Amino acid sequence: MLGLPLILVAVGGYFWLTSGRYVSTDNAYVQQDKVAVASDVAGRIVEVDVKENQHVEAGDILFRIDPDPYRIGLAQAQAAIAGAQVNVASLQSSYAASVPDIAAAQDRVRLAQEALGRQQALMARGFTTKTDLQAAQHEVTQARLAVSNAQASAAEAKAKLATGSAVPGENPAIAAATAQQQAAQLNLRRTVVRAPVSGTVSQSDRLQVGQMMVTGLPAVSIVANASSWVEANFKETDLDNMRVGQPATVTFDAYPELELKGHVASIGAGTGSEFSVLPAQNANGNWVKVTQRVPVRIAIDDKSPRPLIAGLSAKIKVDVRGVTGR
Repeated sequence: MLGLPLILVAVGGYFWLTSGRYVSTDNAYVQQDKVAVASDVAGRIVEVDVKENQHVEAGDILFRIDPDPYRIGLAQAQAAIAGAQVNVASLQSSYAASVPDIAAAQDRVRLAQEALGRQQALMARGFTTKTDLQAAQHEVTQARLAVSNAQASAAEAKAKLATGSAVPGENPAIAAATAQQQAAQLNLRRTVVRAPVSGTVSQSDRLQVGQMMVTGLPAVSIVANASSWVEANFKETDLDNMRVGQPATVTFDAYPELELKGHVASIGAGTGSEFSVLPAQNANGNWVKVTQRVPVRIAIDDKSPRPLIAGLSAKIKVDVRGVTGR
């Protein structure tokens, strides 16, 4: 007669003490970072080095694109550098040759001026003709023009050899050809596509030898399963006492015996319907209130002894009276 009332009191006391302490949801799924790998250059696939569900490390080769067109582009860039170097050498020779040309032209001016002086002295005494005097004056004019032309040619050659402030100390033509070479080398390196992160290869059926790759088009995905979390969709009525840092427990439908510890990492900035492709727009007269779901990110603190697969169903239980401020 006393045992049954005591049991009822104990059960009632337990539910009274724990009432409101936990909130839970089974609308939760394991999430992992998924990286879509695309090629930076276009071309035909000539080699595939991975299979579906294969584990790869960051830097491992996934597939190769035909490198021959990019080798040709690199050779053309190297030829452009050689051509620019030959042109610079020619300009340097022209500039070097213009220096004695200027000196010779200046010497010609000096001789012409001396001859003109003698003709002017003879003309003052009446021992020469006007024609000879005019010829001497014409010779001085031609000699001065030759000096001007030689100086202009030297200035032109020097200007073509000048370097800009953007690339000091290097001829612009050579700098442009060098940049083309670097771009060609980069494109050639990009024909080998490597894994940007460690993880499991997925959707590798799109990688086929002979298939043409388009720049930027995702070719294969890598699931970075080294770090996992759970996205739990809680009812808006469960969020009143939920705070970041509160402890949580995670169980999985796939592994009923497995229970992992975690904590609330963040609470979503909007409900799930707000981020849907077609948000609900209820008109007057047909409005029905529906309890909204808010995505809450649950960080998993324990290391799982079983593999956590992206998309696994989970159940989350959060202690809303637990310590906050983690």
